[in-house]
Amino acid sequence: MPAKAPRRDDGPGSGPRIAAGPDGFVPDGYSAGDRPGLGARLVAAKLLSAIIDARTSADGLLDASGGHPGFRALESRDQGLVKAIILSALRFRGTIARALDACLDRPVPPNAVALKHILHVGATQILFLDVPDSAAVDLAVAAANVDSRSQRFAGMINAVLRRLSREKEALASVATATENMPEWLAARLVAAYGAERTEAIARAHLTPAPLDLTVKRDPEGWAETLSGTVLANGTVRLGSFDGPVTALAGFAEGEWWVQDAAAALPARLFGDLSGKRVADLCAAPGGKTAQLILAGGAVTALDINANRMKRLKGNLARLSLEAETVVGDLAAFVPAEPFDAILLDAPCSSTGTIRRHPDVPYTKDPDEIGKLAGVQARLLGEAARLLAPGGRLVFSNCSLDPAEGEAIVAAFLAERPEMVRDPVRPDELPGMEFALTAEGDLRTTPDMMGGAGPAGTASTGGLDGFYAARLKRI
Repeated sequence: MPAKAPRRDDGPGSGPRIAAGPDGFVPDGYSAGDRPGLGARLVAAKLLSAIIDARTSADGLLDASGGHPGFRALESRDQGLVKAIILSALRFRGTIARALDACLDRPVPPNAVALKHILHVGATQILFLDVPDSAAVDLAVAAANVDSRSQRFAGMINAVLRRLSREKEALASVATATENMPEWLAARLVAAYGAERTEAIARAHLTPAPLDLTVKRDPEGWAETLSGTVLANGTVRLGSFDGPVTALAGFAEGEWWVQDAAAALPARLFGDLSGKRVADLCAAPGGKTAQLILAGGAVTALDINANRMKRLKGNLARLSLEAETVVGDLAAFVPAEPFDAILLDAPCSSTGTIRRHPDVPYTKDPDEIGKLAGVQARLLGEAARLLAPGGRLVFSNCSLDPAEGEAIVAAFLAERPEMVRDPVRPDELPGMEFALTAEGDLRTTPDMMGGAGPAGTASTGGLDGFYAARLKRI
């Protein structure tokens, strides 16, 4: 099972009844002090609804400064509990649903959406978090009594969760990791990778990703300082880490930045960039920009979003690195002269980052993948327009879906005879040759490097899913 949240001893308690807001959940300004632990459970149910029903990003909801008002109103300890509930509820959504179904005498009414979220919040604590079962059950019942839509189900919630508590040893086991993927995602991955490989990928998704750092220099030294290990590509891996990265040695001095080992690979495909004009398109938040600068390139970083560009500038300032920055649409970008090297890390569905963002399968769908593939194809064509003869273009993204990777490049090369694939050689990625395809592209999946251990167990391995193709103008 995943690392458990700090033990909470919220008891049954007592206190005034809280009137539900117009959406049936706790008002945004509700103070958890009225009944210990209840506010956190109400907010968790509300945010789970926003993710599942409204397809809202969990990152935005769980941001301590700009997130959901109900979340921001909680004390830091309760915020930590809400995060633990949400992330585990999403990672193990299929297993939790199966366990609840086993404890129900009859199916939950289809329109009882709020009830389902209350049950999932309670079941998540019982099955996967270090929370007393009695508190999880009692506060789920209290949450139902707050919500006018679920009050009549309070008795059923009590019975179901108590049965789940009694039978959790049998019900908490993951039957298949793929049961925790929505059907649409599992079907697409099976078509691309086969059933066995999809199960391995799904198993990797059940384990939170390690903390990876790209360092400016001396990875061995920083690995020793931070009690990490150095991967084959020079990434320093710290394994699981729950504290603020800003408190780690070297952060304030700008000696490193957070970047998954797989995300660090595309920029390395250019080799030495000394004396070359380099463009990083869709550049924010700037990790790859920093890599290109350190490789010796004179870098122009472009991004269409002004706020994201502010973040990039802030990151480069902390790292004491400089690049020309441009805010604007790639289609309207006209540089003074073509670039020798271009990195296009295109916007995508982010299905390669589910270990870090378990909400992705529930906030994306096949239609969005199709739309994003169209955007990627357009951006690739625009990027090629900026490339000098003999120059290299690396197209990459963090999607597991070939529709956003291999298919984009194949269609592009079929239409652009002046562009050819520049295959990556195994000697260019020593120790990570396993990530190369037969065509010489880069393709990583979460099950690589020890990322597909027994479901839910702790792991210091794995990679984000990434695709990259290196192309050349002839």
